[in-house]
Amino acid sequence: MEKIWLKSYQQGVPAEIDLNQYQSLGKMVEQSIAKFRERPAYINMGVQITYGQLDKLTRDFAAYLQKVLNLPKGARIAVMMPNVLQYPITIIGALRAGYVVVNVNPLYTPRELEHQLRDSGAEVIVILENFANTLEQVIAKTPIKQVVLARLGDMLGFPKGAVVNFVVKYVKKMVPPANLPGAINFRAALNKGATEELTPVNVGHDDLAFLQYTGGTTGVAKGAMLLHRNILANLAQAHAWIRPDIGEENNLIVTALPLYHIFALTANCFTFLKIGAANLLITNPRDIPGLVTEMGKYPFTVLTGVNTLFNAMLNNEAFCALDFSKLKVTLGGGMAVQRAVAEKWQKVTGKPLIEAYGLTETSPAVTINPLDITEYTGAIGLPISSTEIALRDDAGRDVPIGERGELCVRGPQVMKGYYNRPDETAKVMTSDGFLMTGDVAVLDERGFVRIVDRKKDMILVSGFNVYPNEVEDVVAHHPGVLEVAAVGVPHQKSGEAVKIFVVKKDPALTAEALIAHCREHLTGYKVPSDVEFRNELPKTNVGKILRRELRDEALSKT
Repeated sequence: MEKIWLKSYQQGVPAEIDLNQYQSLGKMVEQSIAKFRERPAYINMGVQITYGQLDKLTRDFAAYLQKVLNLPKGARIAVMMPNVLQYPITIIGALRAGYVVVNVNPLYTPRELEHQLRDSGAEVIVILENFANTLEQVIAKTPIKQVVLARLGDMLGFPKGAVVNFVVKYVKKMVPPANLPGAINFRAALNKGATEELTPVNVGHDDLAFLQYTGGTTGVAKGAMLLHRNILANLAQAHAWIRPDIGEENNLIVTALPLYHIFALTANCFTFLKIGAANLLITNPRDIPGLVTEMGKYPFTVLTGVNTLFNAMLNNEAFCALDFSKLKVTLGGGMAVQRAVAEKWQKVTGKPLIEAYGLTETSPAVTINPLDITEYTGAIGLPISSTEIALRDDAGRDVPIGERGELCVRGPQVMKGYYNRPDETAKVMTSDGFLMTGDVAVLDERGFVRIVDRKKDMILVSGFNVYPNEVEDVVAHHPGVLEVAAVGVPHQKSGEAVKIFVVKKDPALTAEALIAHCREHLTGYKVPSDVEFRNELPKTNVGKILRRELRDEALSKT
């Protein structure tokens, strides 16, 4: 496909990026450390570490893995922590020593954890003690040889760290009992590493950096093999995109999304590390009042999030009263940004909510809206530098501009494949090197892409395609609605019908009022036939609403 999107690029954004700027992620971090040594790198719970301190801490942890545990290059290091200072220290240390990071969702059940540790072959796990009980239940059935046990206050200094650890364990009772013989404390591991020399390891573009698991909501989780080249390419692409609007001075990015998720990992952790920014780590983003309090303490310039997080913030009075004068960019991804949320965001902050699109398999960014747009567009943006896209029908043929087709992506950020799953890799990779995303999209004449929906989420009503995003967008515009999810359910006459699950903002809201609202804005076959009110909707660890779970639940009742 001709790259018609290039003509819509913001001035200063290149068509191609330089893939050879860094040899590895470790080298990229080391160059940033040398350049920004005195600047704050990470802030968490009121404590900050500078780029210079990050250098020593990551070197010490790398030396612990390499010299104390004697792990060979390429060994898998599982990391099961929320956003705490120990997280970047662990992953950057592992990468500097040539190891592969396996990010684990701390909220996993024992079954999910066992699968990921066995599948990845992880030999070491760094885990917050709050989740150690889950590990204890399955560790005997995994390849784990060493457990490094972190406590919430370990990096907060004395006496603050000791107080936090005591309160978390004994007052709030947030640490279930766990027995993990041979586990070493995170601080003790750093101390041991500090006495050892770190031997330089030759790590290059083709070395594996992350086994990033995906697909857990649609089946057995698969490990996307992300090479150093993939992540380096994506952070170079992201940097090229933001550079015209964001320089290398006085940037602070609010990191409420978990760093173990690919969005925050690349966008927040690495891209902003490259430009010497400070990362404000939010350990518990579900605590919106706490998140807003933290944001009020710092002059933040960048914020990333998902639609549900932005929506929750906007419904908090203290958030709406924050100082947004330093805010340069708000980036939304992970799920569709709803127009109602984007418009309210702009009204409250004075800045547009910039929508982006990506996948775990693409490290993650594929498309981003230009940062100089002045209002919500409803598009996921333009393919970023060095990225090709194709929109194809079920027979694999390219569709014309303006027609619906499956979005397919080719570029340096696309994964090597799924670990030990050549069959699954073959299902998503085309013979000409494109990744099939499973998302249905349209491309306009300016090169902007709009996602219509996931192929598998499409609802078929009497032969007509209904796309849940459209229904949800309309419902979300009703002032009495806080959150909504639309799914297809069996229907005797039409094959399928639309059902919506709604969390109310207005307690007096009725199903009849919502359906009347939908009739105003949707063609008859798209109007929901069933409304179910809920106190909350099921979500992934980053706040993406799980339509599939709702659909399966609805099917079980039919």
